[in-house]
Amino acid sequence: MTTVCCARHLCALPARRERGVAAVEFALLFPLFFIIFYAIVTFSLIFVAQQSLTLAAEEGARAALNFQQADTVADALAKRVAAACAAATGMENWLAASSSCVATPNPCTYDATMQCVSVTLNYNYAARPLVPPVPLLDVVLPAQLTSTAMIQLNPGYLL
Repeated sequence: MTTVCCARHLCALPARRERGVAAVEFALLFPLFFIIFYAIVTFSLIFVAQQSLTLAAEEGARAALNFQQADTVADALAKRVAAACAAATGMENWLAASSSCVATPNPCTYDATMQCVSVTLNYNYAARPLVPPVPLLDVVLPAQLTSTAMIQLNPGYLL
């Protein structure tokens, strides 16, 4: 009977040695899976914010195409620039608290007789991240998200 007891005791011995292995494996792999999940969520939100900025800049540029009542070409251009920023900041309402809009009228580089209105939106991601940063992973995150849209205006049709 003692040999049978020893045989049973030896068979149960490997099971006792493997006790806690799953917890150790989990502790080793969890940080890796967490970083992968965090990266997916973070870069997805950055992509959504960039797309939102792009859409808002495009809508702002389209708003600059709308007729504005004015007496001079410079006044009409200034009113269209103001309308462009108003439309752009109105579109990106979930980022509006910390984004800035700059609309500038300049002569077009390819045709100096035309006026181009450039609408640029900036979001300071370093100051206001969408997801709290994780040490060492914040190195690969952008400091600022920027989007620009441009339209061409014929000065003869501004009034």
